[in-house]
Amino acid sequence: MVELKSTSSLRSGIEYMSKTVHDHMVVDQNNMRPYILMLTSSLFTDRIIFFTRLLQVLSRKGRIKVWTLSDNYQRSRQTEQVGSTIVERFPEVRPFKEFPYNYPLRRFNELVWDFRLRPPSRLSMMRHIRNHTWRWPLHALKGPAHVIASMRLERLLERCLERILLTYSRSPEARERFIKDPPTVLVSTKPLFYEDPAIVAEAKKLAIPVLAFVTSWDNLSTKNRMVFRYDGFLVWSERMKEELHHFYPYTRRVPVYVVGAPQYDIFFQKRFQMSRSEFCAHYGLHPDKPIIVYALSSPNFIPGEWYGAYFLAQRLVRGELGDVQMIVRPHPLFDNGELQNRFREFGPRVVVQQTGQPGLPVNARFQDEKKIREWVNTFRHADVVINFASTVTVDAAIFDKPVVNLDFDPEPGHPHQALIKDVNHVWTHFKPVAESGGIWLVNNFDEMVEAVKTYLAHPELHREKRRWIAENVCGYVDGRCGERMAEAILDFVENFAHRHE
Repeated sequence: MVELKSTSSLRSGIEYMSKTVHDHMVVDQNNMRPYILMLTSSLFTDRIIFFTRLLQVLSRKGRIKVWTLSDNYQRSRQTEQVGSTIVERFPEVRPFKEFPYNYPLRRFNELVWDFRLRPPSRLSMMRHIRNHTWRWPLHALKGPAHVIASMRLERLLERCLERILLTYSRSPEARERFIKDPPTVLVSTKPLFYEDPAIVAEAKKLAIPVLAFVTSWDNLSTKNRMVFRYDGFLVWSERMKEELHHFYPYTRRVPVYVVGAPQYDIFFQKRFQMSRSEFCAHYGLHPDKPIIVYALSSPNFIPGEWYGAYFLAQRLVRGELGDVQMIVRPHPLFDNGELQNRFREFGPRVVVQQTGQPGLPVNARFQDEKKIREWVNTFRHADVVINFASTVTVDAAIFDKPVVNLDFDPEPGHPHQALIKDVNHVWTHFKPVAESGGIWLVNNFDEMVEAVKTYLAHPELHREKRRWIAENVCGYVDGRCGERMAEAILDFVENFAHRHE
C-alpha cells in the first residue's frame, strides 16, 4: 500500500508548462495550485463528493472542479459555485458502437478473463442469468475465449482492446474541455460503469493522469472489466486491494490507496441526525414501538424481492411479530413509486419511503440533505434490518443494528432460489459476510419471523461479528474517509502525477 503522507505545499521547484495538453501539472499561476477534476455520475458518489469533507480538504491545496450528471445541478444552470469548487454538467457521452466495440470485442475480452481467472461471482451469474438471456452470437464466443484463456493471452488481448477502443471518441465535448483547461489529475468515481470511461478515454489520449476510485465492495468481483489502464487507485479496504491486484495484475505497479468507504462519513455527522421522535413523526410511527426496516435491492437483479416485504407486512398486521412497525425502503436508484400502492393496505403500521425521484433517469437522480437525513436516520433508528445481500447490511452493522438476510427466494414459485443461494454462499464479496455469524440467514418466512422476534428481544446477539463486518468491508469506520481520500489524491498529485507518461 502506498503510504499516505502529509501533503504540505507542493514542491516550488517543479516547473509547469502551460501551453499544451501534455503538461502534467496544470496550475493556477497565482498560487501554483494543481487542478483536480472529479467525475460523479451517480447519487452514491454525489454523497461522497458533496456531503463529506473531501472537497474541503482538497480545496486547501488545489483548484477543484466537479463534472456531475445529477439533475440537482443541471436543472438550475450549467455551471455553479459550491464553496470554492466549480460544479459543471457532465459532458455529452455517446454509447459504445455495438459492432465491433461491444460485440465481439468487449464481450470476448470479458469471457477470456472469466475463463482465465474463474471468478466465482461472475461464473455464477453466467450459469444462472447469462446462459439463459444471451443471444446465440455471444454464446458462440465462449469456445474461442476458452482457447485464448488457456494460452494465457488475456493481458495482450486487453491491451489491444484498449488501443482499439481509444480510436472511437465517445465524448468529443470532454476532449474540447480538456484542451481548453487540462487538469493535473482526473478522478473517476465510477470506472466500471457506463459514463466515466468515455471521459477517461479522452484524458488518456491527452496524457492526463487518471485516478480510479472503486466505488463499492462488490464492483471488482461482479462488474464487467475496466478496459482502460489507470495511473492509480483508491479502494475501501486491504481486501479490496488484494482483489484489485488479482483481477488487474498491472495494478501491483501503480499506487493503490486504502482510504475506507467515504460515504459512511455521513453517519458520523451530527447535522444529519434526528431524534427518534422527530423521525417517527415524519412517517406517522410511534417512537416507543420497535421499527423493522425492510430494505430492497435493485429490481433488475431479483425482480420479485418485494414479495418478501409484502408477506412480512401481512404477518405483521396479523400480530405475529408483536406490537411493531415496519418501513419498506426501496433502492434509491430504482424507486419509481409503484410500491406505495402495493403496501397501502397495511398502513399506518407499514410505511413505504420515497427514496428516489420518479420520472428522472437513474443517472440524473440526486439526494439532497433531506434525503440524506432520511437515509441516515432510517438505519440509526431501526431495531432490525431485513434485506438480501445488500450493502445496507453494512449500513446496519455500522449502527450496530441486527441484520436478517434472506437465504431463499420470496417470490411465489422461487424462480431465483439457486441464484440467491449462490450470492450468499459462493459470491466473493458476500460469502464472508453471510457466513461470518454477524447476520441471521433465514430460509423461509417462519424463520424470518422468529429471527426478528429474537433480535427484538436480544439486540446484543452477534454484536462482535457485526463489528467485524463493518471493519472488514469498510477498512476504516471513523468518519474520516473523505479526508483520507483527499489526502490520497493530493499525495498522488505530488508524488506520481508528474511521472505520468
